[in-house]
Amino acid sequence: MKKIDQLFEGGSVLSPLENGVLEELWPDKSLRVREIYGSLRKRGKKMALTSVAVILDRLHGRKLVGRRIEPARGGLRYIYYPRQNKNGFERSVIASSIDGLIKQFGPTAVTYFNERFGKKGQK
Repeated sequence: MKKIDQLFEGGSVLSPLENGVLEELWPDKSLRVREIYGSLRKRGKKMALTSVAVILDRLHGRKLVGRRIEPARGGLRYIYYPRQNKNGFERSVIASSIDGLIKQFGPTAVTYFNERFGKKGQK
């Protein structure tokens, strides 16, 4: 049961900082680390610029954001953008969660979903 407990522990697949970063990008923006950092600071979030850079790198590794390189004064910099919109992300989390439940519990999970959601249109 440990896997199921871990799946739902905390109720979120993103940390508060990861969520804040993605909220800045989801209106389909392409932003530099410093721009995201500045927006988060204006919203009252206190963190270091390097923390935002690390979070973006992790989100890139998890394929939640993409990045491109652009020349900048003194070198190169990353421009980050969302790989999917917020609705697409939420749907993928739901699909992954349900697939995990079905994989772990098989027919019991399917029966539960049918009982729970199959009756909505029958009243």
